[in-house]
Amino acid sequence: MAADDATRAPAWVEPMLAKADGGRLRSGPEWAYEYKLDGYRAAMRIAPDGTTVLTSRNNIDFTAEFAELDGVLAPALDGRAAYLDGEIVVYGEDGRIDFELMQERRGRWVRHQSGPKGREFSDAPVRFLAFDLLRLGDRDLLATPYDERRALLASLPMPDPYRVSVVRAVTFAELAADRRTPADFLSHAASAGYEGVVAKLRSSAYVPGQRPDSWLKHPLIRTQEVIVCGWRPGQRSFTGTLGGLLLGAHDPETGSLVYIGDVGTGFSQAARADLKARLEGMERRTHPFVTAPPREDTVRARWVEPRLVGEVVYRQFTRAGRVRHTAWRGLRADKDPADVIAPRAVPQESAAPPPEPPGKRITVQAGDRRLTLSNLDKILYPAAGFTKGEVINYYSRVAPVLLPHLAGRPVTFIRYPDGVDGQKWFGKNVPNGAPSWLRTARLPSTGSRGSGDTIDYPLLDDLPGLVWAANIAALELHVPQWTVGDGTRNPPDRLVFDLDPGPGTSIVDCCRVAERLHDVLAADGLTPYAKTSGSKGMQLYCGIATGDPAAPSAYAKRLAQRLAKETPETVTAVMAKAQRPGRVFIDWSQNNPAKTTVAPYSLRGRDHPTVSTPVTWAEVRACRHVSHLTFTADDVLDRVTEHGDLLAGLAGERAPLP
Repeated sequence: MAADDATRAPAWVEPMLAKADGGRLRSGPEWAYEYKLDGYRAAMRIAPDGTTVLTSRNNIDFTAEFAELDGVLAPALDGRAAYLDGEIVVYGEDGRIDFELMQERRGRWVRHQSGPKGREFSDAPVRFLAFDLLRLGDRDLLATPYDERRALLASLPMPDPYRVSVVRAVTFAELAADRRTPADFLSHAASAGYEGVVAKLRSSAYVPGQRPDSWLKHPLIRTQEVIVCGWRPGQRSFTGTLGGLLLGAHDPETGSLVYIGDVGTGFSQAARADLKARLEGMERRTHPFVTAPPREDTVRARWVEPRLVGEVVYRQFTRAGRVRHTAWRGLRADKDPADVIAPRAVPQESAAPPPEPPGKRITVQAGDRRLTLSNLDKILYPAAGFTKGEVINYYSRVAPVLLPHLAGRPVTFIRYPDGVDGQKWFGKNVPNGAPSWLRTARLPSTGSRGSGDTIDYPLLDDLPGLVWAANIAALELHVPQWTVGDGTRNPPDRLVFDLDPGPGTSIVDCCRVAERLHDVLAADGLTPYAKTSGSKGMQLYCGIATGDPAAPSAYAKRLAQRLAKETPETVTAVMAKAQRPGRVFIDWSQNNPAKTTVAPYSLRGRDHPTVSTPVTWAEVRACRHVSHLTFTADDVLDRVTEHGDLLAGLAGERAPLP
């Protein structure tokens, strides 16, 4: 691998790969641990004169695409050649590695690569994260133990850590000295948004092109490289574009191309259009598999040459050889179809979810109550690796600012016992098995199914009740705009405007409508507060004093209709779907006493643990991108530490309705 001259970068080496650990994270003083990254595996090969070549795991030249990484390390090498193994990543606004942003960037690069060489993408800067060193100067390090290679890598100065830096690695002994375990490191990786952890044998050599037992990956989410072998045209709302993809991979035993299922979710509108355009030019008359796929899977299928490699997230690989519960992640230009191997089904997997394992229970003190919590390591947000234990931790820590907004208000739960990818359950009545000390409110049923029945609503007025709700996976907490007293409904004390972005709009458009509503409400003597919905839109609240339960809806409807009349091209006060595209719907009807809105600081059942977050009006006015007002549980805890409760004044600033 020696460099021939000062301008020649070290020759490419087929990268060493990590083997799956079978679900058992290795433990012991012989192991070190690194974060598993979610980007493009790449080699950074640097010549003595600083000339830098970036290549993919299949020796595809990445240098022009990621030109901002060229020459970054040259000043630190003092004329020495170097070969670094690592990953090229893009970070999102939340400070976490974001593979979707990398895919979006790559799509733009492909479309514009005929432009000037070194075209920059300042809105999606890349970073090379190095985790191994294969050559330094004239020294070939392939046979050198991992510990020594890592020490040499860590000793290299990083002139620009925003563009090139070293992946954190920690040994078992270092964890133990901090009274921590490999499982703690894995838990931190999950909460920080990493894809998983890789355990590496500290005495191991670097073995090019192999998957030895010395590098073992423990993923937090299941991803699978796939070969795009066909597609289906979309139907209904997707008519005219791509509806889904038919997927293949090579059988690990025979090497034959086999059908492994399909994927129909996870595509952006742009991705559907781009894939359809590319696949239409690759069509063939028959399927490319060694055996025909099931007939029911191939209705309306259009087959293509098996050239494109993509990646999906999935929850299960069945004994029949199918990926189930899939979502598209994007194309992988850095992968070769010949290297795509189907996963192996394991005996434990079945169509039905496994029962919760026994013994996973702990007893904790919450306020003045002792609670038994179960299955804290159960992942409720698979895309983020966010566990039930982390949900309980979040609600426990946010309780001081959340509980005042729940006090005296009947709570409607949305429960996700199998995580956000599983079935959700709406609950108004207190579920069976609720503790006897839980406060409840028995109220007449409302809505179209009322019929004189009563509902026993839970009241979450204290920390034990909140922890109990989190333990039954009540991720979302919804409350009305009124409280209860002596078994009856009090008059409304809050006015709410629910701003819901229609197709083609986002929370950015909601912010522009919110600014207008702010001025109108302030002119009417009310004090508006804003929060995100934690999903796509946002809500505005005002503290009010009224004895008429119908008054808030009437007032909110007048304002919504006024704004819709002034700017009908951007605002609608009508719920009808036909009126929604390109407009923000001001849902005034949420003031109906029978309706609820998501509580401030409640988690949402989205892919990631996003939160309905109070925001300042300065933040509303400054919002120009969805990411500006997207907050996860960790973000919100930091915000509460900095700002306290931004809705704290809501209860004390009650004004009469005009």
